[in-house]
Order: sequence, then structure tokens, then C-alpha cells
Amino acid sequence: MAADHDPPVYRGMTRAALDAAYNNRAAVADSEDWLAGWRQDSKPVRARPGVMRDLRYGAAARASLDYFPSGQPGAPLFIFFHGGYWMRNDKEMFAFAAEGPLAAGFDVAMVGYTLAPEARLSAIVAEAVSAADFLAREAGPLGFAPNKVIAGGWSAGGHLATMLCGHPLISAVLAISGIYDLEPIALCYVNDALRLSPDEVDRLSPMRALRASPAPIALAYGTAELAELQRQSADFADICVRRGQRARLLPLSGHNHFSILEELRAPSGRLVQEIGQLAAGGV
Repeated sequence: MAADHDPPVYRGMTRAALDAAYNNRAAVADSEDWLAGWRQDSKPVRARPGVMRDLRYGAAARASLDYFPSGQPGAPLFIFFHGGYWMRNDKEMFAFAAEGPLAAGFDVAMVGYTLAPEARLSAIVAEAVSAADFLAREAGPLGFAPNKVIAGGWSAGGHLATMLCGHPLISAVLAISGIYDLEPIALCYVNDALRLSPDEVDRLSPMRALRASPAPIALAYGTAELAELQRQSADFADICVRRGQRARLLPLSGHNHFSILEELRAPSGRLVQEIGQLAAGGV
């Protein structure tokens, strides 16, 4: 049967259309160049004096984080979870994104986690919680301000950061181009690795599972991103407001799924400004 006659599986889209609606790499022609550039640019950042690499927060091979001190005692902390649809990439290639927060006086923790299909998403979310637990225990030795901790992440990492809303360490969340409803993920190509169960879709979708907490959420996305990514951010912001959660939608003009992280890398970037506002208690 021709693809044009395939039945719709989600919001009127066929499986092929849904696959394309969530394929960020295919949607950005130079996505591989972005990824290669990030990996190269991150090497000197991880090699800076004082960086604490591969601090263990769990037993799994990837259950470690890199800690980048700003050099300021009692600095606020920005925790970053990398993206890659929970099945690709690593913390090492995202060290470049620490540059903006470090210049703004934040310490930065870059968190690694086990990837699918080795781990189910339930286990990956549990690792994110374990990383936050570890940082809470180590706040004194690491020297950051435990009352000014922003959980952040990009793409799949935005989902993981949002799942920490309500954790006692987390003061606020900055989710960048994230996934907040897993239903379409369970119906498209990404699920070949994730193998989401209906229970996981319900429990691990922030749109469905999270309840209002004191921690405000900023939801950033690029206006040149895939329509489904933009819709998810807008829908989640609306849901947050309706359930009493302080939330702000942050569309960044002209940015695609990859270029948006330039607003975190640059000391004057819009996302750096946002984490400063969140640390100060604003949304």
C-alpha cells in the first residue's frame, strides 16, 4: 500500500509523517556539522584546570557527571542533561554549553546517563533523580548554593530536566526544545530503541505526570524547529499555567533545534540570561 494511503497514527499523521515530524537531524541540513563541532569545541572546555570529570553518582558505566566550577564560592548551579532522544550522544560532547553559564557565575554539572536500548526510559529518569540526589549530598564539598539550582537540558535532556521539577534540590527548570508528551514518541521511529510501555508513557510524560510545584519552568524552543517540537512546548506551557505552575514560554526567533544552544554557549545568550532570572527567583 502506498504511503499516502497509510492510516493516520497520531493527530492525522501517518507513521511516515510522524517519523518526519520528530526527526530533528533530517530537518536540519547541517545537523551533523553541528554535532561534530560541539564535540570538537567541548574538548578544551573539559580540559580546563579545576574541572572535576566523571564524578560517580551511580553504578552504571555512564552514571557520572562532569563538574565545572566557576571559581565563585556559593555560586548558583546549572545542571545540564544532554539530548539525543535518550539513545545517542554523551556528556563529553556538550561541555561547550557550560561556557555561557560559567561566564555568568554559575557552576555547571554536565550529567551522563545510560542510553536506550540498554536502559528503559524509567531507568534513565531514575538516573537523573540519582544525579540530583548526589549533587544535593555533595553541595558542601562542591561549594555551590543549594538554594539556587537550575535543572536544564536540551531535547531529550529537556524532558529529563523537567522530570526533576519537584525534587528538593531543584529551584527552577530550563527545558530547551524538549519532549513533554511521550505518546507520539511511542508511535514513531524513536520507540524502536525506547520500547515504551503504556505505563511509561503515562508516568514519564511531564504533560500527564507532573503536578504543580514551587519550582518555575521556562520552556524554550526555536521558531525554526519542527512544528511538533514547537507545539509540545506551547501545549505544556498552557498545561502548567492551568494547573497552577509558574511557567514561561520562550520562543527564540530563527533558531533551529541545534542553533538554539548558541544562546547557552554565548555569555550574553538569551538562555544564559534566562537561567540568571530563574536563579533570582523570576519567571
